Amino acid sequence: MKTRLNLTIEESLLQRMKAYASRKHISLSELVEGYFERIVQPVRGKSIVDVVEKMKVPDIPADRNLVSEYYEDLDKKYGV
Repeated sequence: MKTRLNLTIEESLLQRMKAYASRKHISLSELVEGYFERIVQPVRGKSIVDVVEKMKVPDIPADRNLVSEYYEDLDKKYGV
């Protein structure tokens, strides 16, 4: 069942949204309803934070200088 909703927004924004909806060949109501549907959907998949937290921490000695090793490898490979 559809129901009415009153919104108060800036006139200039309303005009731009009407123009956008017109270009997309949908009503402003459909546009707002579609937006509301998207923002209340459960999050799909994992966030980057979830992925990073599950990553194994590499076993690198604290005194190892990876930056120096990188540049040394570049020098060996390209003579930089």
